[in-house]
Amino acid sequence: MSAESDMEYSDNDGDDYYYEGQDDCDMETVDRSKSDPEYFMFSCLRVEEVEKLLNESIELLSNSLQITPSLAKVMLYAYEWNAQEIIKKYKENANEVLVYSRVKPPMPQTQGNSSRSICAVCASTPPLQKYSALACGHYFCNDCWAMHFEVQIMQGVSNTIQCMAQDCEVRAPEDFVLSHVTKPALRERYQQFMFKDHVKSHPQLRFCPGPNCQWIYQAWVREGARRVECQGCELLTCFSCGAPHHAPTDCTTIRRWLTKCADDSETANYISAHTKDCPKCQICIEKNGGCNHMQCGACRHDFCWVCLGDWRSHGSEYYECSRYKEDPNLANDSQHAQAREALKKYLHYYERWENHARSLKLEEQTLASLKSRINQKVMAGEGTWIDWQYLWDAARLLKRCRYTLQYTYPFAYYMDVGPRKELFEYQQAQLEAEIENLSWKVERAETTDRGDLENQMDIAEKRRTTLLKDFLEFNTNNASSSKI
Repeated sequence: MSAESDMEYSDNDGDDYYYEGQDDCDMETVDRSKSDPEYFMFSCLRVEEVEKLLNESIELLSNSLQITPSLAKVMLYAYEWNAQEIIKKYKENANEVLVYSRVKPPMPQTQGNSSRSICAVCASTPPLQKYSALACGHYFCNDCWAMHFEVQIMQGVSNTIQCMAQDCEVRAPEDFVLSHVTKPALRERYQQFMFKDHVKSHPQLRFCPGPNCQWIYQAWVREGARRVECQGCELLTCFSCGAPHHAPTDCTTIRRWLTKCADDSETANYISAHTKDCPKCQICIEKNGGCNHMQCGACRHDFCWVCLGDWRSHGSEYYECSRYKEDPNLANDSQHAQAREALKKYLHYYERWENHARSLKLEEQTLASLKSRINQKVMAGEGTWIDWQYLWDAARLLKRCRYTLQYTYPFAYYMDVGPRKELFEYQQAQLEAEIENLSWKVERAETTDRGDLENQMDIAEKRRTTLLKDFLEFNTNNASSSKI
């Protein structure tokens, strides 16, 4: 199972793209920080814009401390690009800053290969002008320095290349490295790695993880799952951890869940098949839509794909469908019984998680089909795109709700039993029920009353935002308190 790439959706499906950092004078001014629980201010930047941003910090530090840009880069990398903090600490204790940045060693060099009589690496005796050393005073011949840098660069190292002397952690600044590296391709490779390392070390910058995507996010970091959408590839990412966006689940929990899925997915896939038997006539049924309200083509029986319960009574029993019932006597059972119960619990959540991932894929097909049908109606003179916009909006909202619901299951899996979990599972079940109602109506959108569909959209979105507001705030507060 692909635990990440299969679980993404985009708010941008070909129209009304919103990019946070971009002015939109035609849009009504709305305080999205209050109306949208996932709202997060960010900007999408190109490589040249980020280079300019980094160079401004380098120039500021270089001019303020009267040091070379290369040394400024080493210090900024060590202090996570906080130039003002470096300037303040440098004025208080310059030596401490230089040692912390690994520009110079903690103690003055008193012995070792501080002389230039013989290279300690190759044991040759080149002329004195063929030796070089960093601030630590460890001299090596230039040919050995060049070979050392080439090996490090080919391994992807740039900002953290250290002195060749044993146990010496002094780092080589850019100008020192480039003075020994002459091959154009190697120099270019080194500077590309330098740029990537600078971005990764900057707390306000993140590379978009999309394949071959060159866009970079800029934002002021806050705790918890923070949704950013790439202007280039439209990928949804969590700014805090770089994983696919995963609200309401927090970053630590989603890492644990994805790791567990990667380890146990073959077991889960074996048990959770793509086909099921109709609970009434036992004919084999394959799921071909995102909706979990199934109707058997043979006997016309309506049932739930997840729990196989009768759909007519399912509205009142939905809480029991999404909720896992803990065994109150589990602590007294044998180790084997506890292991079996643990697997049963995991499969309960995994099956629902994976089912919503599959539904998202199927609803992508519904979205494409709906767009095609709307185009046909417009071409046939049966209204304009504006007349049919509500169908398109409903399908897009369904994707957004389904995506949120999918990520409620890792959150519920790791929650402790108690009132908080009961509240969460109640809200989760309410959202699940409204999403299935919306999915059923979207798949029959052309024959569904417009008012009924729009009312269902409103209910589903309110369920989603209520759950997110309650539990995104809960996760953020927990993350903040754990650091105190």
